[in-house]
Amino acid sequence: MDRASFDPDRTLRWAVAGAGTISRSIVPDLQAIPGNQVEVVFSRDPANAARFAKEFNLARWTDDFASVVQDPLVDVLYLATPFATHAAMAREALLAGKHVVIEKPMAMNADEVEELFTLAGSQSLFLMEAMWMKFNPAFQHLFELLDSGVIGKPSSLRAGFGFPLIPDGGSRWDPARSGGTLLDQGIYPVTLAHAIFGEPTDVHARGCLRDDGLDFAEHFTLDFEEGRFAQCASSMTEFVDPTASISGTLGWITIPGMFWTSTTLLMHAGSWAKMFAPEPIEHDREGNGYVPMLRAAGEAIRSGATQHPIHPASDTIAVFRTLDAISKQVKESAARFPFDASQGSRPTESRDDACLPR
Repeated sequence: MDRASFDPDRTLRWAVAGAGTISRSIVPDLQAIPGNQVEVVFSRDPANAARFAKEFNLARWTDDFASVVQDPLVDVLYLATPFATHAAMAREALLAGKHVVIEKPMAMNADEVEELFTLAGSQSLFLMEAMWMKFNPAFQHLFELLDSGVIGKPSSLRAGFGFPLIPDGGSRWDPARSGGTLLDQGIYPVTLAHAIFGEPTDVHARGCLRDDGLDFAEHFTLDFEEGRFAQCASSMTEFVDPTASISGTLGWITIPGMFWTSTTLLMHAGSWAKMFAPEPIEHDREGNGYVPMLRAAGEAIRSGATQHPIHPASDTIAVFRTLDAISKQVKESAARFPFDASQGSRPTESRDDACLPR
């Protein structure tokens, strides 16, 4: 695409890399937005790519990623492969002149994230981590409520994301491809805390690792200026309450589970009755929930922007600095557990240990 002369009224043509669960939500949501067209799907497995293309009525599929990024009919790449592959594949696409939207987490650490944004800026290309939560209408309304002062000055936050995931041998259990709960699940509580309070002044984290280094559970407290704090947790082997709440001097707001995709807010403020029996504030869901983010990304690309103000490079890099700090502390302090490969992530030590799933 000739970026300097791109017609903002022309159909924006997307390629989707990955034919897994996320892509099955992304493609129909893209197809539901006028002015967007999914040109081709890529998968390393040609059979998967062919099945995916047939299911979603796509004209083309390929198992050759180089052909995708060199394709003159592709304007934008949505990258939904295992996240250990994100940085290298995004770099290749940017160097080939494609705009890129990357499924979270967009890379493995803050240095990789910063490198990618620097490259995108030098190429005048749009780049964004697909943090769909921040584009959710309920999330946007949350900030309007906080700005209104209805709960007073926000002072603390609680958020979690934990489920015992099936040990299916997929990329979530493989540190070489993706692996670990912090980047896959913990990124949502961290992003929420950053969005409310900014970057923390201190991090206190503990967690549990398999003996191959995969983190399967952690809990962390983030400290912010003026005594504010966030208490968060994530896990792949046990349940962690998937709701979130933001407390202030006059009340609190709850985001029901799953908080990162919820269309509902509960405002506990205004009176004692409303505090303990709040009426739900409901918002519509568009498609599978990705439509607001995908629409916003498309509009930014059409405008010639290289970032989106709702989730810009500075926010993404700051979140990854916090994730790096959490990871460092977990690795330095966590007990390590041997595991049976046939049992995926489940450690083989005694269940009396606090790190083990009950």
